[in-house]
Amino acid sequence: MAPSPSVLLLALASFLLLLLLGSSLASHSLRYFYTGVTGSSQGLPQFSIVGYVDGQPIFHYDSDTKQALRKASWMEKAGEEDPEYWDRQTQLSQNTEQVFKENLVDLAKYYNQSGGFHALQWMYGCELRKDGSKGGYWQYGYDGKDYISFDKETLTWTAADLPALNSKRKLDPNTVSNQYTKAYLEEICIEWLQRYLEYGKEDLRRTDPPEVKVARKAGYDNMETLICRVDGFYPKDIDISWRKDGKDWIEDTFSGLVSPNSDGTYYKWLSVEIDPKDRERYKCHVEHDGLPDPVDLAWEEPASNLGLIVACVMGAVLLVAGIAGIVWIAVYIKKRQDGYKAPSDSDQGSNSSGRASTAPI
Repeated sequence: MAPSPSVLLLALASFLLLLLLGSSLASHSLRYFYTGVTGSSQGLPQFSIVGYVDGQPIFHYDSDTKQALRKASWMEKAGEEDPEYWDRQTQLSQNTEQVFKENLVDLAKYYNQSGGFHALQWMYGCELRKDGSKGGYWQYGYDGKDYISFDKETLTWTAADLPALNSKRKLDPNTVSNQYTKAYLEEICIEWLQRYLEYGKEDLRRTDPPEVKVARKAGYDNMETLICRVDGFYPKDIDISWRKDGKDWIEDTFSGLVSPNSDGTYYKWLSVEIDPKDRERYKCHVEHDGLPDPVDLAWEEPASNLGLIVACVMGAVLLVAGIAGIVWIAVYIKKRQDGYKAPSDSDQGSNSSGRASTAPI
């Protein structure tokens, strides 16, 4: 039975959140997120692409506009440096849209489906970490579940279920395609990430200090929860911990993920369950590049009922974020064996557009 559109849309949103967060070790990242759907999409375009640098959108395309559009002002430099840049982005996006339509038809056959709402996702990207190491990933998913992913160390594909073996059998022998995928993740993607970082250096290298607040929420069995919320900071690398009597405390703590705000900054929360009589012994400890010194903040009795309202709201946020945080959708890949070759500098592939290309199976 096909999943309901509302369930799949929640899964898509959850995956997008995870996409933006990425590895906690990543200092800089370039990521692309593709979504194709069939059936009634409840306002969602049939196909869309969003590109991100360090969690900030830089590029968007969807099946309604049929046009690649910049999402960051500093991406104007891409067009200034190469007048054909955005035309190539548009053409590659339109080609990939057609590929997604074909792939959705094939996937429906693999899963013996007829009609209904179904979603195909493709996520790939690369990272430059603080320690100088690099990371890359190329994954596909279908209907909110893992489908297949690429292992760039072994140049093989990992199928998440039996239908995905149809793709694995076609992808594994295609050594030329697999070598290109590895080269894209380890070289081409990194080169474009460095280029984009140079374009947006004034924006991407700024430091916005976090605002730290501590709220309290009544719990069960005479216990209570202290919630430390840190908001409005950039870059996203941040250290948050609870301390009891000045020492790090991890028992009965629950952490949210570093999540993006609409203005390009980030927020995060960390809770701890405590005995109310020990409340004054706990402080939230925060370290960030935007702070001249670490912050240690304890809960204080509010002057009005505002604190109670904030605590209730944040309790709801904890529940929603907890649900979203456990949903992971990786994504499916398909490349045709026949006639595939790695794009050259003159092709509409990664070297000329900064993005990877895919092909129908």
